[in-house]
Amino acid sequence: MDCSIPYIQILNNDMKRILFLLPSFLVAGFLFAQMAQQPITFQKPEFLDIKTVKATPVKNQAMTGTCWCFSTTSLVESDEIRKDRQEIDLSEMFTVRNIYIEKAKNYILRQGHAQFDEGGLGHDVVFAVGAYGAVPLSSYTGLVNGQTNYNHQELIGKLKTYLNDVLKIQPVKGDWLKGFADILDQYLGIVPTEFVYNGKTYTPQNFAKDVLHFNANDYVSLTSFTHQQY
Repeated sequence: MDCSIPYIQILNNDMKRILFLLPSFLVAGFLFAQMAQQPITFQKPEFLDIKTVKATPVKNQAMTGTCWCFSTTSLVESDEIRKDRQEIDLSEMFTVRNIYIEKAKNYILRQGHAQFDEGGLGHDVVFAVGAYGAVPLSSYTGLVNGQTNYNHQELIGKLKTYLNDVLKIQPVKGDWLKGFADILDQYLGIVPTEFVYNGKTYTPQNFAKDVLHFNANDYVSLTSFTHQQY
């Protein structure tokens, strides 16, 4: 299963942004309407035909609710082809793991009054790569014990149960995150602190900066809501 997110690239002398539209094409109509009503302060936009944008091969998210990561990682990979003319297959599960950690922190902080599951949005990928870095798929597949397909149904249940058990003891122990990470290690594998890519050694942060030339500020998320007027 694969999801794709259309995006529009807008360039001028001092601004570069990748706009990825979530989740409705109604946003596009809104943008064009706004352009018609208000003066445009940047140079004529360059719209990329989504059918001509080069992409890496389609991946399979299998039995996981992580389409948000697979689709937006594809966007980052395509942007790397555009910028540096190199095709890099990035690890989706490295990002998924890091977002599980961020969700867990929020869940504990809010004493369980927050959502914890597999779902997410495109901006989660941008945040995760900016904060944690990125690794190639060859360095972290997220598959263990001979697995060939992803299945997070048991994993997400174990993680949620662990978090609820943590909250039963108040105040919450300061080292609770270690046990959470141990479960992730068991189901997804231990994250490499360093890895070799094209003969050079990188950390995830160095790889995102020096190889992908990734800048989270290059990306802008847009969406629309039925309870808000355009």
